[in-house]
This record gives sequence, C-alpha cells and structure tokens, in this order.
Amino acid sequence: MTTTRVPLLDLRLQYAPIRDEILAALARVSDSQRFIMGPEVEGLERELAAMLEVGHAIGVSSGTDALLVAMMALGIGEGDEVVTSTYSFFATAGCVWRLGARPVLVDIDPVTYNIDPAAVASAITPRTRAIIPVHLYGLSADMDPILDIARRAGAAVIEDAAQAIGTRYKGRAVGGIGTLGCFSFFPSKNLGAFGDGGLVTTNDDDLAHRTRLLRNHGAEPKYYHKVVGGNFRLDALQAAVLRVKAPHLAAWTEARRRNAVRYGTLLAGAAASGKVGLPVEPPDRYHIYNQYVIRVKERDALRAHLESAGVGTEIYYPVPFHLQECFAPLGHKAGAFPQAERAAGETLALPIYGELTEDQQRYVADKVIEFLMKRS
Repeated sequence: MTTTRVPLLDLRLQYAPIRDEILAALARVSDSQRFIMGPEVEGLERELAAMLEVGHAIGVSSGTDALLVAMMALGIGEGDEVVTSTYSFFATAGCVWRLGARPVLVDIDPVTYNIDPAAVASAITPRTRAIIPVHLYGLSADMDPILDIARRAGAAVIEDAAQAIGTRYKGRAVGGIGTLGCFSFFPSKNLGAFGDGGLVTTNDDDLAHRTRLLRNHGAEPKYYHKVVGGNFRLDALQAAVLRVKAPHLAAWTEARRRNAVRYGTLLAGAAASGKVGLPVEPPDRYHIYNQYVIRVKERDALRAHLESAGVGTEIYYPVPFHLQECFAPLGHKAGAFPQAERAAGETLALPIYGELTEDQQRYVADKVIEFLMKRS
C-alpha cells in the first residue's frame, strides 16, 4: 500500500494554529442557541462585503445555491439563454438547467482555461439573459470584453467566483465587477467552512434585497410570501467558523502564491522544453491558486506515477459539460469545443496548500520530472 507523502490537501495543518479560536466561536453559537441567520451571519456579511469591496454580501447555503439564487433574483427561467464555459464544476451549468433555461456553452482560452470572450460574443442571441464567466482555479476571467459584450446584449454578468475569493482583475476584487458574484465556502476552498456555505455579492441594492428575500422562501415579513424562493440560508455555525478564518485569508493566499512561484522555478526546465505546461498569471491579474494545474500529454500516466510515489493529485475536470450525459439534449458532439476537450485530457492539479513545505514541493517536482525524463 502506497504511503501518502504529499497529500493534495491537508486541512489539519491550517486548523491546528486556529483551533482554540474556532472552538470558542462554535461554543459562542452553541451558547446562544441561535443557529439560523442572526448576528454571526450578519457579522460575516459585513466583514466580507468590506473585504471584497462590494455594497452587499449575502450568506447562502452553498456555492451552488449562490448561483441558483443569483439567477432567480434576475428572473431567469424557461426560454432564456445563459452563456457560460463548458469547462467548470458542474454547478455552473447545472443551475441554469434547473431553472428551465438553456446553458449556451462556449470554449475556453487554452492558456488560462477561462471562458473565451470571442466565443462568448459569437454565442449571443436575442434570448441571452446572462453571461457566467468562471474565474477558474483562482484566476480571473478577462472581464472587460465580457462586460462590453453584456452591455451591448443587455445581459447580466454573474461571476462564478467559487474558486476565486481574493482574486483581482486590473486591481478590482472579483465578485463586484459584474452584476452579481457567487462564492463557495466548500472546505477545500481558500476560505473554507466546516461544511457547505456560499455567498452572493452585488452592488445593486434591488438585487441584494431580492436575493435576501429569495434565500428565505420569499417571505417578507415572516409567513408572508412575496415570491417563491427557497431555503438558501447560511448556518450560524458556518458563519462563525468563517469569521475566524477570514482574517487569515490574505496570509494563506500569499503562502499559496509563494508555493506557485517555487513550483515555477522547480519545473522551469521541463516547461522550457515543452514537456509540461504551467499556470500563467497575466500582468493585470492576481491569482490565488485555489488549484495549481499543470498540463502534460500523458496526464493519466503521470497521475499514476505520482500516486505510486505517494503524491496526491486531482483532475479538474475530466468531462466538459457538452459531453456530460445529462446535457445530451443540447446536441453537442465530441470535437465541438476542442480547447476544453484537450484541457480535460491533459490537466492535473498538484498540491498547492499554503502549509506545503519546500521539501515536499521539491519531492513533487522531482517526481514530475522523473516521469517526463522517462518519456523523452
């Protein structure tokens, strides 16, 4: 049995230094016996609105529900089209489908893996109600051309920032650039809860009010329902945990960025020879490295090699949306979006968490190079 020497992620290392603070926060909520909404959620919303430089931050039950309620707030439904990337976590397109709207899928930029603005422009129709750019792996999509396309089409822009809390584009925090922003606090995220949690951000007062209404069954006041919403509330226990963690986020992000630079140095020779593709950070963006994703032709063989050496990896994502069985009614075939299909077959995430040691990174890099040398 292989001993894991370098796991993909080890949250215990992040938890240990703040354990007492976390337990005190959980005890505070337990003593109050206020578990749904209340002062912990309100406090987190104020603090994250300031951090993300937005007018409103609205805690919700998950990143998936953040996307869902954001589209509900815009009134998206049957007959509408939403343009988005074919290469992301399932929720991005799944939430469009759940509302009866049509996900209009487009290809990605092969370097950043983010949505291709030129492809977005070609996909706009009179039925387009929104565009969802995904800030994949912690790197912002190219927002200016997307915003311009949306303005001309009269469409909203919903930023899928589930992997991108703290990411910046031309100096601006993502989540406040488009009409609405959607974040996830899944435990593996840079800012993770002790379970599911999410956030919707906006600078639009009316959309903020509608989102708050919809997350609580559309009730205002209690038991009086203006609209049909859902139960998208963030638990107070999760909010309390996130309030402890949030002040550490900047330092944790910088640690990830330092690790990314170190990988770049360690793998520079292999990258220069064309044997491996490394992540990029365009000069106008700030990458938070929720994942550190490399690219190799024989990805599956490399993954098996690393696994045998005790290195944890993950594939984000092996099947683009247009090839998922549930989206067969959209009518796409293999080859429809070649850049996404290539990425799905060639990309692999390496360990990048902030507590990773230099020795561990050297070991990972050595094993990657060992594999590449055998294939040369």
